[in-house]
Amino acid sequence: MSDETDLIKLYSTRILGLAADIPRLGRLDHPDGSGKVRSPLCGSTVTVDVSIEDGRITDYAQDVKACALGQASAAVVGGNIIGCTEPQVQTARDQLHAMLKQDGPVPDAPFDGLEVLQPARDYKNRHASILLALDATLEAFKEARKADCA
Repeated sequence: MSDETDLIKLYSTRILGLAADIPRLGRLDHPDGSGKVRSPLCGSTVTVDVSIEDGRITDYAQDVKACALGQASAAVVGGNIIGCTEPQVQTARDQLHAMLKQDGPVPDAPFDGLEVLQPARDYKNRHASILLALDATLEAFKEARKADCA
């Protein structure tokens, strides 16, 4: 077996492991903001609830209905999102997008675990699903801002 085959096998095992153990599943009772995003290609959806204090996420929950790649991405995000600001989430989203679409580098910490999804670069029809957790989190931040202005 070649090293490349072993690497692909390792990533597949890691992706499935992440998908099987997504942190922060469910919904918050009284979120400051919620965001729901759907991938038009595959129909995957992620709904995110956030509680925010001083511009940082203090609580987070997610309802994930996605393929294994989208689930793995949600697992990494859910495991590292507490304490993050909207600019940090936007940067992670932009870096993940660049990693998938432009062979860019792995997102910065705390989202560097998204490197597990590098093999998905060649599967463009899965990119939107992989971005869902970060996109939904940004939508939740947006909703929380609107609620603050009301």
